[in-house]
Amino acid sequence: MGTKNNVTEFVLFGLFQSRELQHVCFVVFSLFHMLTLLGNLMVIITINASKTLHAPMYFFLSHLSFADMCYPSATTPKMITDTFVEHKTISFNGCMTQLFSAHFFGGTEIFLLTAMAYDRYVAICRPLHYITIMDRRKCGLLAGASWVAGFFHSILQTLLTVQLPFCGPNEIDNFFCDVHPLLKLACADTYVVGLIVMANSGILSLVCFIILIVSYVVILLNLKSRSSEGRRKALSTCGSHIITVILVLVPPMFMYIRPSTTLAADKLVILFNIVMPPLLNPLIYTLRNNEVKNAMRKVFRIKGNSGEK
Repeated sequence: MGTKNNVTEFVLFGLFQSRELQHVCFVVFSLFHMLTLLGNLMVIITINASKTLHAPMYFFLSHLSFADMCYPSATTPKMITDTFVEHKTISFNGCMTQLFSAHFFGGTEIFLLTAMAYDRYVAICRPLHYITIMDRRKCGLLAGASWVAGFFHSILQTLLTVQLPFCGPNEIDNFFCDVHPLLKLACADTYVVGLIVMANSGILSLVCFIILIVSYVVILLNLKSRSSEGRRKALSTCGSHIITVILVLVPPMFMYIRPSTTLAADKLVILFNIVMPPLLNPLIYTLRNNEVKNAMRKVFRIKGNSGEK
C-alpha cells in the first residue's frame, strides 16, 4: 500500500506578503495581461484577415501568438485575483490542471520557435527549394507536431506529479503550482522523478536552445552571399527570432536544468517567463516587420506614415 494522499488543496504564498505590493501587482499584471491578450489577438486577426501575409513564417507566428495568449492565461488570472485574498488556496485538481496547462502552452511555444527557425533556415539557405519544402502540408505538420510535442511534454510532467503522495504539508511558496515546489511537498523519495523532470524540461530546453542558436549561426554565415538589402531584411527577421528565443528559453533552463530544488529567485524568473515573452512578442514581430505593420494598418484601418517599403 502506498502513502495515502490527504491533501485536497494547496496554499499559495503568492509573490509578496505586503498588502501594498499585492495591490501594485494587481494593477501592473492586470494591465500586462490585458495588453498580452489584445496584442496577440491583433496579430492573429491581422495574419488571418490580410491578403498579403500568407508566408509560412506568418502561419507559425499566428500559432505562436495563440500559444502566447494561452500560456499566461493558465496562471496570471489566478495570481491577479489572489491579490485580494488573504488565504490563497487552490484545489488539488485545480493545481494539477494549472501545472498541465502552463507546461503544455509553454512547451508548445518552444517547439513552435524551433519550427520557425527551420522555416527561416530553409528560406535563407535553400531559397530555390523553399516553396516546395515549406508547402501548406509541411507547415501544417510542423505546427501540429509542435502542439502534440507540447502535450506529451506536459502530460508526462503532470502524470509524474499527480501520482505522488501528498500526506501533510500543503504550502507552496509560489504564485502557481509548478513541479519543483510540488515535489518538495511529496511524502516520498522524488529523486528519480526529479531527474525525469530535469530531462523533460531542463535538458529539453537546453537542446532546443542549442539547436536554435546553431541554426541561426548557420543562417548568418549564409548571408555573406546575399545583397545588402537581402542581408538587412534577413537580419531583421532573424534578430526578432533570436530575441524571442533568449526570452523564452533562458528562464526554463535556469529553472529546470538543475535537480529538484527551489531557489529564492525562482518566483521572479518564472514570472518573467510567463509574463514578458507573450507581452513582448507582438511588439518584437511587428515593430521590426514592415509587412506586418502595413497589413495591421489595413486590417484595423490605422492611419500612419506609410513611407516604408
